[in-house]
Amino acid sequence: AQKVICKQLVHQMGGAPVPPRKAVEYALQIVHGVAAAHQKGVVHRDLKPENVFITVDGRVKILDFGLAKLMESVRHDASRATVLNTDPGTVLGTAGYMAPEQLRGEPVDQRSDIFSLGAIAYEMVSGERAFKGKSAVETMSAILKEDPPDLHAKASMTSPAIERVIRRCLEKNPAERFQSARDVTFALDAVSNASGPSPKP
Repeated sequence: AQKVICKQLVHQMGGAPVPPRKAVEYALQIVHGVAAAHQKGVVHRDLKPENVFITVDGRVKILDFGLAKLMESVRHDASRATVLNTDPGTVLGTAGYMAPEQLRGEPVDQRSDIFSLGAIAYEMVSGERAFKGKSAVETMSAILKEDPPDLHAKASMTSPAIERVIRRCLEKNPAERFQSARDVTFALDAVSNASGPSPKP
């Protein structure tokens, strides 16, 4: 049997933007994988380009669930999102892709993965990290206090619709992000369909 070779997304990008249509395709596959994990009550907590692999036939694989843990359901209030409890003040994840609540050592849930998805999508589209500093501390400070540069200024071919989806993923307040990976899927599907080939006259 022929061995399937995978390449890390970080190497696939190589510090350059991914073509917009391909970026949306990859993002959709990533979010489908994340949604499947969330349905099983698992939050990844360390989504980053180094943990996303692309096979030779263009399929996306999410690896390294080392920081993932089962999310604890909040039974007494069905309206609240499931949360993942860690010791107060514990910071787990990778600088540059962690959600603000992760950096503060607060309980995290599926919306923390959605923030990381937004950071990955931003990097795919622009070729640059959404949040960066000269040190991990500066990078974490940027996540807590700053908004990423406008995508259109970084990648002029980026559609406003794609930028809106990414911006919503990167909201500092979890309540203002997409509330589930499925919501992100719907939004990306709409972008993908809207950017399809124009009908011939």
